[in-house]
Order: sequence, then C-alpha cells, then structure tokens
Amino acid sequence: MKVKLYHPTREIILKGPKQVAVLLRELNLPKEAHLVICGDELVTEDLVIPDDQTVEIRPVISGGE
Repeated sequence: MKVKLYHPTREIILKGPKQVAVLLRELNLPKEAHLVICGDELVTEDLVIPDDQTVEIRPVISGGE
C-alpha cells in the first residue's frame, strides 16, 4: 500500500493488508493525534486496508477561538 504522510510531506510503500491501528503503531504515530483517510473516507482504527490502496495520514490540528 502507498502511505502519504504530512509534516513533513512524504510517501512510503508498505506491505498490506494491514489494520489501521497496526499501521499507526508501526509508524510510531499516536492514533489520537492522526486521521487516516482511505479514498475519500475517514477510516477507523479497526479497518483493514488492502495492499492495493493509497492512504493518507494527517495530523490532527486544532485551533481557533
């Protein structure tokens, strides 16, 4: 699977299928601080991502007044 990461922006290739929670753990990314997007959908940590998919992992950013 292709994984797009941000801050800094980069792409990596990993073997799948892989559960979202496992993917985040392997990348040392806290699940509470990241959103995982597969296709056009925000996915939960229990979803298994097939090997032929592209996922985006974005950090959660809060702010405002």
